[in-house]
Amino acid sequence: MKKENDDLDQLFEKFENQWDVKRMNADHQVDFLHKLNKKKQPKKKNNAVWAIAASIVVLLGISLFYNNNEKPKEFKFASKETQRTDSIFSILIDNELVKLKEKSSPENEQIINDALKQMKVFDADYTKIIKEVQKNGENKQIIYAMISNLQTRISFLQTVLQRIEENEKFKNTTTHEKTL
Repeated sequence: MKKENDDLDQLFEKFENQWDVKRMNADHQVDFLHKLNKKKQPKKKNNAVWAIAASIVVLLGISLFYNNNEKPKEFKFASKETQRTDSIFSILIDNELVKLKEKSSPENEQIINDALKQMKVFDADYTKIIKEVQKNGENKQIIYAMISNLQTRISFLQTVLQRIEENEKFKNTTTHEKTL
């Protein structure tokens, strides 16, 4: 151990005048902190970009999850007639829903919300029917249940639209009578 210490001492003595030793100025700590603070600022911007990107990814994931839970649009397992029937009725239902949403106003809000809740019940029933077709194949009872559900939805939406129109007519006649 003593020999190693002697070797180190000789090494330090050999390079004694070659060491680069400078005294730090008095403001060294302030300069260091100033440089450190300058380097932190770009990271804040970078973190914001990453946070925004992560939020977008999460939103896309959620939207894909909810879109995948909707009723299947393609019935590869069903006959062409069944597919065609579903397609025609779906278009009619979508048109009635568009009309319903166009009637949206503060007076009609409750009626529309209740109608949309009922439509979700009809959709859930329809999804069960479709699963039954997938599981057991097409038969007259299941096809009849499917068509009945689709017709019920269209009739329901038409009835709701008629009620909204009646309410609007009634409101217009009462306001017209009040102005006279």
